[in-house]
Amino acid sequence: MKIKEVIALLEELAPLPYSEDFDNTGLLLGDQNANVSGILVTLDTLENVVDEAIEKKCNLIVSFHPIIFSGLKKITGKTYVERVVQKAIKHDIAIFSNHSALDNSWNGVNAMICEKLGLKNRSVLIPQNETIKKLITFVPSKDAEKVRNALFAAGGGDIGNYENCSFNIEGRGSFKGNKDSNPVIGKKGEIRFEEEIQIGITFSKHLQTTILKALFETHPYEEVAYEITTLENQNQHLGMGMIGELDKAMDEEEFLKFLKETMKTDCVRHSAMLQRPIKKIAVLGGSGSFAIDAAKNAGADAFISADFKYHDFFKAENTVLLADIGHYESEQYTKDLLHSFLKKKITNFAVLLSQINTNPISYL
Repeated sequence: MKIKEVIALLEELAPLPYSEDFDNTGLLLGDQNANVSGILVTLDTLENVVDEAIEKKCNLIVSFHPIIFSGLKKITGKTYVERVVQKAIKHDIAIFSNHSALDNSWNGVNAMICEKLGLKNRSVLIPQNETIKKLITFVPSKDAEKVRNALFAAGGGDIGNYENCSFNIEGRGSFKGNKDSNPVIGKKGEIRFEEEIQIGITFSKHLQTTILKALFETHPYEEVAYEITTLENQNQHLGMGMIGELDKAMDEEEFLKFLKETMKTDCVRHSAMLQRPIKKIAVLGGSGSFAIDAAKNAGADAFISADFKYHDFFKAENTVLLADIGHYESEQYTKDLLHSFLKKKITNFAVLLSQINTNPISYL
C-alpha cells in the first residue's frame, strides 16, 4: 500500500477540504507514492515520537496536530520543529496531519468526547458554511436513470439521513452543432429538439471532482450542459464542536467530578456554579473560547473545552458552566480514534499506537 492510499482512507473519515483556513493539514513530509512499511499514530509529532517510529520500523506517522504549522525559512535544528523535520527526512519518514478536518468531522474529535461522556441526541455546535453544492444537468429522457444512478453512486443526493435525493423536471432541450461538432443525436448544422429531464442533486463540496467524473462518463452528449452552485444550507453533520445530553441530569459538583474522572485530567478550571442541574452539554476539543457564545445560544448547561483565558470565564454570565479540562486532555482520545479506524481498514501491515505521552503541561 502506498502513502496516498492511506491518505485516501483517512479522508473517508475527515476530508481535508473541510480543514480550517488557518490550518496546515495533509501530507507535511514525504513522498505520497512511497510504499508504507508501518504506520505510527500519535497526537503530536515530537523527536521521541520519530525515534519510536524508527525503532518500530514505521515510515508513516499519522499525527493529529501538524508539526509544521507556519512556514519554515530555515531548518538548522535550533527549534523542536526543525529537529523533528530534520530527523524525519534523514530517516525517510513521512508525516501526515488531519487536525481541523478531524475537528469538523461528524465522527471526529468531538464525537469521541461525547462518547466518553455518554452524550445522546448529538448535533453540531457550529456548522461549517458553504459546504453543500448543487448540480443541475440536462439529460435525454432515455439516459436519465443511468446518469442519475451514477451521480448517486458518486455520493450525490445525500441529505441528512436520506440518500438518492433528486428533483427531476421534464422538458424539451434544443441545440445545433457547428461544423466541428460530432453530435450523438441529430446532425451537425441542424437545430435539434430533444425530450430531456433536468436532474438536480446536492452533494458535499469535497465530492465535486468525483461527481463531475460520474456525470461526464455517463452523459451521452458531446457537450454536457450543467451548472454548479454553492448553497447556504447548513450541513448538519459537519462543523466545530458538538452538543448533546446526559441520560440523567447531574448537580454541578457531581458533574465536575464525573468530568475530571472520565477525561483523566488533574485539573478542571470552571466558572461560577449556577445552582442548577447539568444535562445539556456542549463540547469542543482543543482551544474553544471562540465557541462560548455558540454554546450559550444553543442552551447548553455546560461547555467543555480548553485554553480559556481569565476574561473568557466572565463570558459565562451566569448562563452556562464553563469547564476547561486542558488542551491535551480534551483531545487525548483522538489518537485512539485514528488508530482504531486505520486498524479496521488496513490488515496487511502494522498500524501502531504511539506509547508516548506528548502532553507538554504538568500539574503539581
